[in-house]
Amino acid sequence: MKVSEQWLREWVNPPVGTAELAEQLTMAGLEVDSIEPAAGGFDSVVVGEVLEVSPHPDADKLRVCRVDAGQGADPLQIVCGAPNVHQGMRAPVALVGGKLPGGLKIKKAKLRGVESFGMLCSARELGLSEDHAGLMALPADAPVGTDIRDYLKLEDSIIEVDLTPNRGDCLGMEGIAREVALLNDCDLTPPAIEPVAAQVEDSFPVTVDAPAACPRYLGRVIRGIDPGAVTPLWMQERLRRGGIRPLGPVIDVTNYVLLELGQPMHGFDLGQLQDGIRVRFAAPGEKLTLLDGREVALAADSLVIADARQPLALAGVMGGEGSGVSDSTRDVFLECAFFDPLHIAGRARAYGLQTDSSYRFERGVDPELQIRALDRATRLLLDICGGRPGPVIEVSSEAHLPRRPAIRLRSARIRRLLGFELKPAEVVGILEGLGCAVDAEREDWSVTPPSHRFDLAIEADLIEELGRVHGYNRLPSRAPAGRLQMTPQREEQIDGRRLRLALVERGYQEAITYSFVDAGLQERLDPEHRAIPLANPISADLAVMRSTLWPGLLGALGHNLRRQQERVRLFEQGLNFISQDNEIKQESYIAGVLCGRPLPEQWGVAGAGVDFYDAKADVEALLRLGGCFEAFMFEAGQHPALHPGRSARILRDGRAVGWLGTLHPRHAEELELPADTQLFELEIAAVAAGRKAAFEAISRYPAIRRDLALLVDEAVPAGAIAARVRQAGGARLKELRIFDVYQGKGVETGRKSIALGLILQDSSRTLTDQDVQTVVDEVTTALQQDLGASLRE
Repeated sequence: MKVSEQWLREWVNPPVGTAELAEQLTMAGLEVDSIEPAAGGFDSVVVGEVLEVSPHPDADKLRVCRVDAGQGADPLQIVCGAPNVHQGMRAPVALVGGKLPGGLKIKKAKLRGVESFGMLCSARELGLSEDHAGLMALPADAPVGTDIRDYLKLEDSIIEVDLTPNRGDCLGMEGIAREVALLNDCDLTPPAIEPVAAQVEDSFPVTVDAPAACPRYLGRVIRGIDPGAVTPLWMQERLRRGGIRPLGPVIDVTNYVLLELGQPMHGFDLGQLQDGIRVRFAAPGEKLTLLDGREVALAADSLVIADARQPLALAGVMGGEGSGVSDSTRDVFLECAFFDPLHIAGRARAYGLQTDSSYRFERGVDPELQIRALDRATRLLLDICGGRPGPVIEVSSEAHLPRRPAIRLRSARIRRLLGFELKPAEVVGILEGLGCAVDAEREDWSVTPPSHRFDLAIEADLIEELGRVHGYNRLPSRAPAGRLQMTPQREEQIDGRRLRLALVERGYQEAITYSFVDAGLQERLDPEHRAIPLANPISADLAVMRSTLWPGLLGALGHNLRRQQERVRLFEQGLNFISQDNEIKQESYIAGVLCGRPLPEQWGVAGAGVDFYDAKADVEALLRLGGCFEAFMFEAGQHPALHPGRSARILRDGRAVGWLGTLHPRHAEELELPADTQLFELEIAAVAAGRKAAFEAISRYPAIRRDLALLVDEAVPAGAIAARVRQAGGARLKELRIFDVYQGKGVETGRKSIALGLILQDSSRTLTDQDVQTVVDEVTTALQQDLGASLRE
């Protein structure tokens, strides 16, 4: 819901600023999504009066206007193309030197040979709405020369509140104001709503055939309204700031009451109704053309408002096209009802709709609000359009109206759930501030919730309200009353279980192998490190401590393959033992082995085995867990256990932390393993060192993509290109994508074409073409100087 702070402060004016007010609402459970100004940034825009309109000598669609802008000089000559400009009209005028939203500066200009000294503005050009069909018409009494920001009171903030489904009572200015008044212990000053006396005896029959779905229905006839009346500008502005487009006095009044009190209403053209109103469920085969022009087939469980001939409206959702008010309507039937939320819930979605009315009725509207809302709407409509009201027509079923039984609230229960004791006076003060009736019984209370709080049904609900209003941030913190041995872990450190789970999610099975292995296999796979012999080995095949996890994993792989397991993925997390400086160094590693099909056998995927890039994808999944993937790089390297042309060293910030590649063909033959066997091994310390989570606001401004096709030597690795691009791209480079590599026709021998996608975005404004080009130039210059890259023609 969008809340105009200016309007809210007419109801309740706490001694806090906008930011603190938003913080209060959020901490009270009414989360504030955003705070926006009520109007775009513009200046030097005043109220002007069009004194004269004459045709443009060289343009049929342009008019030459003489405009009094109240500047104490001769009227301004302004060329205007708006179709609704006319003599005597008052509209916003942007003076020379002023600025409009978007940075447009008003200058003296010549339009088809005629000089223009300013600009007559539409609402869209001022950033007030999307309406640009013509100039923004101001009332005839708008004071000429007055700054439009002062005249429309645009120095306002729009607070957008994201309400949870249980807080339907806050879907109106009254509900938000109640909360603010309670949180700040200040007075609530709602507008006075007095009963409107009937001036005519005209009535209209109302029958409710579904009292369980519609326990209360009110209506009133208003005769002789002025069809030419215009909604006052102050009401149009409040509707606009609430996110509703003005459509005419009757509709605007019902929408205004919806924003003010949270009560949906509807106005029918009385001349289109026949023989009374009937609230019933739809009959088989009935159809209804809604206000948006759609014709819908009504389901049997849909509640409708009908007359003697046909359905007029989908109850609680949307009115019908045939009975809605129009520019010629003189007699109105205003309706105001309470619909049971269970009968309205889901009905709008069933027809592909989501309306302001259904949003409120689904969450629950105060069943005692209807008479106040009807009187409020009647008075506003009479003030705007005139007319003669009839008596209030009401049909109610007390048996089906919600009942609010008393709830027992125990002080001991408050202490148990909140963890501290509230003073009885504070308990009563909070509950009465919520509108509850409180009856004290020693240390307990009997509490009757108000009619507008559907969510208060049990004792825990009341205690939640006490904690919420007292302040979640003021609740005491207490340590658990138990002796716990907590293992300290840095926030940025990734738990080893998360690494294992990531591989399990990618189809791996965890293996646990011996820490001692065959000395010969160890020598072949890792000749760089001297094997540490066991003093008393179990067998000759398990005689030395492992310096890599691969011997055990390759043995487990062969064991599975010999038992007809064609697709195997295994990983292990464990210690490697390396002799260094007369000491045995123990370091934790995670390693994996895989072979067979990339996916389980199926008709839609070819039967080729895994390759280097399948294993690389799994390794990258591990490296991304810490949020520091850019710190890692893959570079071609030689390892005795890996295929000479299909192996890569993995580095973090320039330090080697692991290996990846295809098993060397010689070892595959010796161990009788498939030629497509892939291996990887990583230091746990390097992979688990992540980045501390920190909040970063999502930019509200659009991202821009620029693609570059570069020619580089084929020996230049893509990782080096990516690292240099990220360094040169700066803070505005949010993402880099390498989406194509090409060698062949059109690319000279020894070179390759690499296509990069640069995603650019700023957190404070929309990037201009110049901003984007600056980043692109810096990137291309850096690549040319450091890597000899050039743009492909």
